[in-house]
Amino acid sequence: MTPFHLRRALIAGLLAALASFAPALAETLDKVTFGTNWVAEAEHGGFFQAVADGTYKKYGLDVTIVPGGPNENNRMLLIAGKIDFFMAANTLMSFDAVASNVPVVTIAAIFQKDPQVMLTHPDAKIGKIEDLKPLTLFVSKEGMTSYFQWLKSEYGFSEKNVRPYNFNPQPFIANPKSAMQGYVTSEPFAVEKAAGFKPNVLLLADHGFNTYSTLIETRREIVEKKPDLVQRFVDASMIGWYNYIYRDNSAGNALIKQLNPEMTDDLLAYSVAKMKEHGIVDSGDSLKNGIGAMSDERYASFFNKMVKAGVVKADLDFRKSYTLRFVNKGVGVELRPNKP
Repeated sequence: MTPFHLRRALIAGLLAALASFAPALAETLDKVTFGTNWVAEAEHGGFFQAVADGTYKKYGLDVTIVPGGPNENNRMLLIAGKIDFFMAANTLMSFDAVASNVPVVTIAAIFQKDPQVMLTHPDAKIGKIEDLKPLTLFVSKEGMTSYFQWLKSEYGFSEKNVRPYNFNPQPFIANPKSAMQGYVTSEPFAVEKAAGFKPNVLLLADHGFNTYSTLIETRREIVEKKPDLVQRFVDASMIGWYNYIYRDNSAGNALIKQLNPEMTDDLLAYSVAKMKEHGIVDSGDSLKNGIGAMSDERYASFFNKMVKAGVVKADLDFRKSYTLRFVNKGVGVELRPNKP
């Protein structure tokens, strides 16, 4: 055999070996299941982006996202060991887990600001949060047990003007002397579409309601036994969120629309724009420490407010509800345009 033919044979053999080894490489991806707390939407966009653009795979993960919904309880699946990670709504859920001895822990906070808002009509003269008091307030059952208790303790609100909010904007639209709860990323858009006017928006986070929102939870046993897996999932998720908020998010949006056909391009664009405008994902501590940032001081501050409001008990060991082990590392900050 000539040297030329020998080289060809060696190359062919090497290619064959690599081809046979490829399935084994694919099998090295760690399978991970992540459950959200609602149907696919822009507020979950970074996770879908990390799936769609291959970021999770770059971190050695094969991630399946299980959307939530009105008839789903993905947190129970987390507790039962059926899924690996879960997207909790806010810090109060974490406190409740400690109070109920549920073995889950928060490992990252995607939203630095809770997107909870109160909407008012354009003609309402709302200069500060206290100006909401005389209005009819449409508040959900969940709102009554959380942020409204804070409004009572912090600003002296009363329940006398509260009416049930059933996620239908029509009672608010029909009453110009009313205010309605919502998310800054969705309800203002829905009201404008239905009523033809832009409502005033008051973001509770900008007035002291400083809970984290859209948290990543996992079981304590996973943190203890698979810390490398947890770190890779957190890091890849943060990269996904930077790409979704600041870069081409078409891949993430396509996956969202595939899973939720009712989601429209204009609502997706609106939601992303509002997350950026109000610093929902990237503000405060995350500007230095990266998306997902958390701090002991922030947790203590919110806990004290909830104790004052009577929502949680003062003897709760709230520090068991979270760990800073996997965040505040600045992962992905270089992807932010005009980084400070």
